[in-house]
Amino acid sequence: MVRGSWLSTLFFISFSLLAGDTPPLQLEGKLTQGSLIRAQSAPGVQAWLNGQPLPVTEDGQFVMGFGRDAELKHTLTLHYADGRKQDFPVELAKRDYKIQRIEGIARRIMEPDPKDVARAQEDARQTRAAREHFDTRTDWQQAFIWPLTGPITGVYGSQRFYNGEPRNPHFGIDVAASTGTPVVAPADGVITLAVPDMFYSGGTLIIDHGYGVSSTFIHLHKLLVEPGAVVKQGEVVAEVGATGRVTGPHLDWRLNWHQERLDPALLVGPMPVK
Repeated sequence: MVRGSWLSTLFFISFSLLAGDTPPLQLEGKLTQGSLIRAQSAPGVQAWLNGQPLPVTEDGQFVMGFGRDAELKHTLTLHYADGRKQDFPVELAKRDYKIQRIEGIARRIMEPDPKDVARAQEDARQTRAAREHFDTRTDWQQAFIWPLTGPITGVYGSQRFYNGEPRNPHFGIDVAASTGTPVVAPADGVITLAVPDMFYSGGTLIIDHGYGVSSTFIHLHKLLVEPGAVVKQGEVVAEVGATGRVTGPHLDWRLNWHQERLDPALLVGPMPVK
């Protein structure tokens, strides 16, 4: 295990599940919707989540994530090197999200231009492809840090209804900061996407931390790294901006496990006090 990895942190709640004399399974993370869960079992173990195989490191570590509205009951299956098999129930806590209802929005605002829709769809295709890339890096084992500090102005899972019609939930966490404020990598990784002018998200950067775990930064003023660059935790990779469809400068940080959109705040804990 690398120094400074997630097993050395105190933020995560640890669960040890034992079944007879089978090797222990340790889950680190909050067992709730929107959470990234990191696991440690025995070397040589194979793992399945709800029947879907999970990549596992040689020393028995793997990772999984549960989206905003994930089902609450899941089954984790482990096959050990000696041939034994064990099922473990994984039960999540249900979360309540902030809902805002706004009436009287003009119809022209509710119906975007078809050209804008087409551009946004192409942007979504690029980001989806970047997040679908699989890298065997194990940077996800690190204890993640905040990419910058500041007031939190938007939270994961919140959702607005305009004229009774639901908009997409907010899948990131917003941190207010002035334009040009440095943004650092929350963990080591490799850059898989760097686009300065996406329609909704403006300057957009994706860092792949391996095994399907990635960080996305949007509304950036300036991108300081290119696709393929390897970055280290704490390295400045971009600057806060107000690009795309926003009302003011801030960083929107998003966390993914493959296409599952997760809550970064559950991974890093409370915002540090300056």
